[in-house]
Parts: sequence; C-alpha cells; structure tokens
Amino acid sequence: LLTDRVDAAFLEAAPNLKIVANVAVGYNNIDVAACTERGVLVTNTPGVLTDATADLAMALVLMSTRRLGEAERLIRSETPWQWGMFMMLGTGLQGRRLGIVGMGRIGQAVAHRGHYGFGMPVIYFNRSKKDAGLPARQVATLLDLMAEADIVVVTVPGGGPTTKLIDRAAIAAMKPTGIFVNISRGEVVDEEALIDALEAGAIAGAGLDVYEKEPHVPERLRALENCTLLPHLGSATEETRAMMCQMSVDAALAVFAGREPENRVA
Repeated sequence: LLTDRVDAAFLEAAPNLKIVANVAVGYNNIDVAACTERGVLVTNTPGVLTDATADLAMALVLMSTRRLGEAERLIRSETPWQWGMFMMLGTGLQGRRLGIVGMGRIGQAVAHRGHYGFGMPVIYFNRSKKDAGLPARQVATLLDLMAEADIVVVTVPGGGPTTKLIDRAAIAAMKPTGIFVNISRGEVVDEEALIDALEAGAIAGAGLDVYEKEPHVPERLRALENCTLLPHLGSATEETRAMMCQMSVDAALAVFAGREPENRVA
C-alpha cells in the first residue's frame, strides 16, 4: 500500500522478498534503487484507477467552485439560515480555463471531463511534448499554466523531481480567483505556501485529496472555509480497489511462476 515504506531497512529484514506489488499507481513510498540492487521486482497498478481518480478531481473542482463543503457544514452546524439571492455564491465552470499539471492517463481523463463535460478550455503543462488527445494547448512553463488557468488540477506522480514542484512562486502566479486542486501526492505541493495563500485570500480556494505528511493535516488547513479536504479517496470505489488488488495478486503470482509481471516499474 502507498502508506507502507519499503526502504533499505525493510529489505534487510526480508531477505527472501521477490516482489513488491504496490497497490497504487505512485510508488514513491518504495526505494526502487534499493529493490533493484537486491533483485526485488516492483510493480504498480496503473490504468484501472484512472476514471475513479479523474471523477474525484472533478468532484473537488465542483465542491470548491460552488462552495459545497462550506454549505454542508452550515447545515450540519444547525446555524440558522435563510435562502437569499446572494447566499454562498459560487462560480460556474463553463468557459473557465482548466489547467492540468501532468498530462498522463489521469491528467487526460480530467481534461476530457472538463472539456467535453463542462465546456472548459484546457491548457496543460507536461515535462515533455505530449498530445493530450483532445482540443487542448500545451504551455511552455509551469508558471505560464499557473498564471493562465482559472482552475489548476495537479496529476503528476510523486517523489523525486516533482517534490515541491508547486512551490511558493507557482502558487503566487495564480489568479486571485483561482482554484487549486491536488489529487497526486502531498509532497508535490509546498503545503505551507498554499496555506499562506488561502489564508491571505491570494487565491479563491483549494480542493485537496492528499497531504504533505499524510495522514496529518495541519490545523491551519483544517480551519480554512475556502478549502475542501478529503482523506485520499482518489481510487476509493469498490470496483477500482478490487481491480487494483487483483492486478497486484496477478503480478505476484507471475513472479512466483517464473514469468515477467505486468506493470513492472523496476
């Protein structure tokens, strides 16, 4: 699982280990180099969770733009309220520019939902040249995307070169009306810089499914009304989790049978 750390100490304690079949797409919890050095194979579960995670991204976009988390908290708190013309006004998605950071499987699925489902023009930043598979424009730099997009959704893998990819400068480049959504990994974002921006009203809101020191969520973040917080539910559908587990089991069985497993990353 993505919360299980597989490092040199773990491998030292498991000398007969043959395979680490990670039940996730990301594998930044695994010391891949240490596994390779010991002849331990590493696999992941790409593809099967793409739709579930992209759906959740759009849920966070909708919750953030329409202030749905804030509205539900109002009802649950039993605070007196009365419908009014200007009560909890949010913003619509039609015509708002959707910016995708990382145009892999999940990034493309989010872009597809935004463009075809909500009529959003799409821009994206990817480290290499990438065909998005739909009407979309690739921008040259991350700062270009952060400045142009009305809604930013981060879908890059975690670990290594993407650590703190969304840094203070990137967040500062966003529009004051901008919405930030992260469904990748918590360490991809400078969490303190994001909190500072949300507290100051430098950006309009955020929707987060992942956190820098998960499962810890900073009190400052929990106190914000302009931030929707979910407990890492990206792939949390019964169908998706069953397929992920089956892929991991199949990978292990393949190795034990002397075959090359599918979705090998190292």
